[in-house]
Amino acid sequence: MENFKIDVDADGIALVTFDVPNRSMNTLTSGVMAEIPQVVERIRTDDAIKGAVLTSGKASGFCAGADLGDMAGGMLAGGSLQEAFDAGWKLNGALRALETCGKPVAAAINGLALGGGLELTLACHYRVVGDSPKIQLGLPEIKVGLFPGGGGTQRLTRLIGVMAAMTAMSEGKSFRPAEAKGAGIVHEVVPVGTEVEAAKAWIKGGGKAQQPWDSKDFKLPGGGPYHPAGIQNFLVGNAMLRKQSYGNYPAVVNLMKAVYEGVQVPMDAALRIETRYFIKTLMTPQAQAMIRSLFLSKQELDKGAVRPAGVPKSDPKKVTVIGAGMMGAGIAYVQALAGIETVLIDQTQEAADKGKAHVEELLKKRLSRGQIDQARYDALLASVTATTDYDLIKGSDLVIEAVFENREIKADVTKRAEAQLAEGAVFGSNTSTLPITGLAEASVRPEDFIGIHFFSPVDKMMLVEIILGEKTGEAAIAKALDYVLKIKKTPIVVNDSRGFYTSRCFSTFLMEGMAMLEEGYAPALIDNVGRMTGMPRGPLEMHDDVALDLSYKIAKQTREDLGDKYVPNEGEGIVKAMVEGGRFGRKNGLGFYDYASKPKTLWPGLAELAPVTKAIDGPEEPGALSQIEELKTRLLYRQAVEVARCWEEGVIDDPREADLGAILGWGFAPWTGGPISMIDQIGLSAFVETADRLAATYGDRFKVPGLLRDMAAKGETFYGRFAPEKAAA
Repeated sequence: MENFKIDVDADGIALVTFDVPNRSMNTLTSGVMAEIPQVVERIRTDDAIKGAVLTSGKASGFCAGADLGDMAGGMLAGGSLQEAFDAGWKLNGALRALETCGKPVAAAINGLALGGGLELTLACHYRVVGDSPKIQLGLPEIKVGLFPGGGGTQRLTRLIGVMAAMTAMSEGKSFRPAEAKGAGIVHEVVPVGTEVEAAKAWIKGGGKAQQPWDSKDFKLPGGGPYHPAGIQNFLVGNAMLRKQSYGNYPAVVNLMKAVYEGVQVPMDAALRIETRYFIKTLMTPQAQAMIRSLFLSKQELDKGAVRPAGVPKSDPKKVTVIGAGMMGAGIAYVQALAGIETVLIDQTQEAADKGKAHVEELLKKRLSRGQIDQARYDALLASVTATTDYDLIKGSDLVIEAVFENREIKADVTKRAEAQLAEGAVFGSNTSTLPITGLAEASVRPEDFIGIHFFSPVDKMMLVEIILGEKTGEAAIAKALDYVLKIKKTPIVVNDSRGFYTSRCFSTFLMEGMAMLEEGYAPALIDNVGRMTGMPRGPLEMHDDVALDLSYKIAKQTREDLGDKYVPNEGEGIVKAMVEGGRFGRKNGLGFYDYASKPKTLWPGLAELAPVTKAIDGPEEPGALSQIEELKTRLLYRQAVEVARCWEEGVIDDPREADLGAILGWGFAPWTGGPISMIDQIGLSAFVETADRLAATYGDRFKVPGLLRDMAAKGETFYGRFAPEKAAA
């Protein structure tokens, strides 16, 4: 076997070491799944083996789960439902054989075990995990549009009960070792490095070769559907899942069905039920799109798929951040974590120190959670220098400017910083809206000037948007990408435009919400509908989060730049009145909502600026969309049309970057797989037809670009016409 090694000790205990060759992390590939039955057969039939311990040969973890590209393609390759079921049953059947092999099997979990990796351990009779804060245990499949398909829905539910299991699986929750033991997922937490020893001790101490659910007297914790207490889990669970998913995720519904039906039958039948619902979910367009964008495309981009070929790899050792506000301090923090010496500059020492204090606060959180020790904490904090002295920039491989969104201020910072930079060092602007080509006019070397746009909060947001000016060179692109990959963020590369890709397209969600407000729709309705689309928050809530005064300042700068060509945004007058009245958004507790109360409440004064005049009725004509559906359609289409415009203008040209950038950058409804996937799924002709109707009803903001109309006429799709390999070429 290539992926498993079996060593039998003097006590007759087989140590099964899981170690996929040429990979930094174990995953359940088709090769691994083909070998698991061989491992089981050896344990079952070899008389010299009295019991087995399963562990990992990787220092990085136990198993990160299924290789989704390999798995999804393999399960659906045959074309028939029976072939798909048979392919899906392979893992379930193998793991069922493991837990019924007649000999005690323990899992020595010496690293993270997620998805199929945790399911593999759940099929063992006993689970020991190392006491490390780096270890996570969980079933996160819901995050890519699936649910556990290797027995997780049935074993976890039988271990910890319906309510706890459904909550964990529907949220994709991860547990640290102590949490997992407290929840009943593992049996023992032991010092790191002693997992195998503890697992063997359990076997030698008379470990039982039977799962609890295979015992005649087994009772489901908390009760099942026909238990007086258990039925409440399903009654309440339906409502909770609906609130959580708004019906956008088939995986959530099918997960509940698999659990509901599975807990009423013996395990063998339950696993077949799980497999049927898993395959049904895997075949949905939502799952296909989410797997492609959130797993396959993300993996490719995280490995530098769009990096210019032929440019030597760089390794930034020292990076200066200018601007020590929340954004600049967040950038300094992620740099420090990546082992980069950081200089944090601001106008006053007090402001610079305040920025470093934010870095310290974030590091203290990691220290308190045991993610770093005191020595590491001290070293990381010492690697950040807070100063006002531009001379300290000397020796930096990269400078990132994160100052106020003002062209003159940024120009001054650029000139002062470049005076200290060595040849070949890169200057990056963290601007979210101002065109990079215009900002680069202040640079004496525009070929080394680039946009590096982070998202707030930097420590949590995984995307970085790299923006090319007209004169940005390939060496600067490569160095910027190397930097982003070193700080463990996902990069996308876009061409210059006002607002670039993410800010430009995201703003349309806010603006469509403002248009609805001006039309007389109730603010609460607008935000509820926004969440119903699958966006993380409603457009008014998100506008508060972004900051109303920022929208006001951006509009003011854009008006100055464009002059007579400037077209006011929807609701601009409302925002102006609110900002001038001291309502800046969540940051000062006063926006569309008042944040002093918990939970927040809508600002009563909004009714004077935007009176509610529209009531919600059913469709006026048979077959017509309800007003709720119409509002949802407007919010999603407004964003997707802007993405298509960006594509036609050459701002973005890779469907992977467009989709993943939208989901990670501004929270575009993940169930769609991203705006490009959504357009492809709807079909270009149908999308254009609906957009034309919206344009005729609401205005040219829904007017599709000629590219979309041309593709619709030819029956094309974005992922067909602009396949990533073509885009890369």
